[in-house]
Amino acid sequence: MFNLFSGKYVVDFDPYAIRFPQDWFIDGVRWYGLAYFAGFIIGLLLLTLYTKKKRSRLTYDDNSSLITYLLFGIIIGGRLGYMFFYDYVAFFQNPLIAFQIWKGGMASHGGFIGVILSIYIFAKRRNLKFFEVGDLVVTIACPGIFLGRLANFVNGELWGKVSESKFAMIFPESAPHLPIDQILARHPSQLYEAFFEGLILFLYLQFRFWKHKPKAGMLSGEFLVLYGIFRIFCEIFREPDVGISLLLGLSRGTFYSIFTIIVGIFFIILALRKTNTLEK
Repeated sequence: MFNLFSGKYVVDFDPYAIRFPQDWFIDGVRWYGLAYFAGFIIGLLLLTLYTKKKRSRLTYDDNSSLITYLLFGIIIGGRLGYMFFYDYVAFFQNPLIAFQIWKGGMASHGGFIGVILSIYIFAKRRNLKFFEVGDLVVTIACPGIFLGRLANFVNGELWGKVSESKFAMIFPESAPHLPIDQILARHPSQLYEAFFEGLILFLYLQFRFWKHKPKAGMLSGEFLVLYGIFRIFCEIFREPDVGISLLLGLSRGTFYSIFTIIVGIFFIILALRKTNTLEK
């Protein structure tokens, strides 16, 4: 809907795709959950295509198993990452809140750590090289990121900074104590992140995957570097998740993305030097 006073779009979607009766133990199915599900399905379809086109040594059974490993890596890593990176005080007061996934709270950087560990374990058990699997995984990750950011937008969460831009929108949850006509418009930073971290990065990695034959580890490194750069850029427009800066006034998303870029550069150096350090 549009706010007649400001002419800005009001983000007021129902976060539930399906609502259950009030006496059920859960309220319903959220768009956010469906976004995760769709992301994994798309990932499996892409892996299947790679195997069919002989661009991957993974079998069809390997693909299904890998998706399962990634599922646990993302959920566990994303949740624990959020606890440690963004809400560590509450976590140490009550560690059991880490299991309250239905209340929200996932960190992309924590998810990356979980994925890296999942890839390492999967590769070891399948006698595959770490980067051989990693380079496949990064090419299927972006659809999930794209859908996840769209779900953030639908939920009206992780909004951007106050702005008079023509793209600015009104997020009621940013000031729930105020009437709509008094709430300041903000950047829809979730859509910016969906575009850069999801769509643009996906197209780039697919182009590299199909048109070139990068050395093992290059795609993994390029993904981390570009994701970090895009995330830092989008953080310019995004309201910090937590009001406390970590270093030199940087938001936590920016601060953690610096390390993402560093790890990506490290992977690229390993690839260029044909180092097998992580493949042993």
